[in-house]
Amino acid sequence: MRPRVHSILLALAILLLLGTGVLYTLNALTDAGPWLVLALVLLAISFRGFAALKGFSYTIWILAAVTVAMFYPGYFGTVGGFQLKRLIVPFVQLTMFGMGAHMSFDDFKGVIKMPKGVLIGIGCHFIIMPLVGFSLSHLFDFPPEIAGGVILIGCVSSAMASNVMSYLSGANLALAVTIGACSTILSPFVTPFLMKWLGGQYVEIDIAHMMIDITNMIIIPIVAGFIFNLFYYGQETRQAKTVQLLAFAGIIALTNVLLQLIVKQLVTQFFTALLTSFFWFYGLPMALAILLKNRPQISRSMIENCLSFAAMLGIVINTVIITASGRDNLLQVGGLLIVTCLLHNLIGLSVGYCTALLLGLPEKDRRTIAFEVGMQNGGIATGLALQMGKVATVGLASAIFGPLQNVTGSALANWFRKRPVRQPEVINDLGLESNVELH
Repeated sequence: MRPRVHSILLALAILLLLGTGVLYTLNALTDAGPWLVLALVLLAISFRGFAALKGFSYTIWILAAVTVAMFYPGYFGTVGGFQLKRLIVPFVQLTMFGMGAHMSFDDFKGVIKMPKGVLIGIGCHFIIMPLVGFSLSHLFDFPPEIAGGVILIGCVSSAMASNVMSYLSGANLALAVTIGACSTILSPFVTPFLMKWLGGQYVEIDIAHMMIDITNMIIIPIVAGFIFNLFYYGQETRQAKTVQLLAFAGIIALTNVLLQLIVKQLVTQFFTALLTSFFWFYGLPMALAILLKNRPQISRSMIENCLSFAAMLGIVINTVIITASGRDNLLQVGGLLIVTCLLHNLIGLSVGYCTALLLGLPEKDRRTIAFEVGMQNGGIATGLALQMGKVATVGLASAIFGPLQNVTGSALANWFRKRPVRQPEVINDLGLESNVELH
């Protein structure tokens, strides 16, 4: 598409936005709905033609989807008797599978190579964001379950988007990947206890059940991604591959056994669930990896692009479903909840950076800590809200926090990028001191 076309679309989008503003002032908000959706769609398309705005296109698409859900919520409840909210957890699992497919055990070596930065990052993430969420839930007079959702978004692991922001800002990407991987793996053990401690007064929390829910949404899909990685990318010896496969099988089996102890299913139901888990998260990734590896016409970049697209599509669909189901609650507290989520995000970014500065980390690590602390995995919070049966209330904060953090994260990354990191002074061959800028 030519640049002139993008400019025309941008102008049309602005005119439509102005028109919807006029309709709003005339109390014709219902009539403004279709035009507002069209304006946002044109805005998202036009942004793709401008380098400075391209990074915000995806966020505009989310806003367009949310607008559709707000004006036409009835279309996103059930389809042919199927409840669309049942898609939330599978999409979260698909996103986690994509994360696992891009990971390997090398991502955890940073704990040894950069222990100070990793410990500070994980510590800040699981201390700052939960406490900020707790404080904001007390500061604003939300209904209990809405307040619980604010705390929940502060207690989950860091978002995968934080790695992208670290890359764009010239931060320490290796540190970002390690902190993100470690916080994700730790979340089944840390998040339930934080939520019980800080949010138990607002919503009932079953620690054991939440641990299993997070494991099923995060750990098991990541294991499936590891298996895919092992058979598609991996160069491990047969012995190493066997050891890993036994460990992955043990994790899946143990998770199902613990779930059985909690919910106490019938024996037949237990074995059915166990076989289903092994099929979806063990056998299928293995078979898929072997199949794709023998198809040279399907490149690694094609697979990665498909997984990235599926993850982005999942975020959009989940946001629409949550918005539609919680529309009435959003109309009551939407503005204040947006302000709360924005404060939560900005405080996390700022305090994360300042803490890293006070503890003596270099500039690149400070930027990484800022993103890893301030950006949360809204998908996990949404899935947990669904498992609690409160997606229309507890899940609202995560639906708002996700799009907002993409906007603020992109803006901060661009601001950092314009300020190259200077390496410490070094002595060159002529004995003169010099600084090197990293672009």
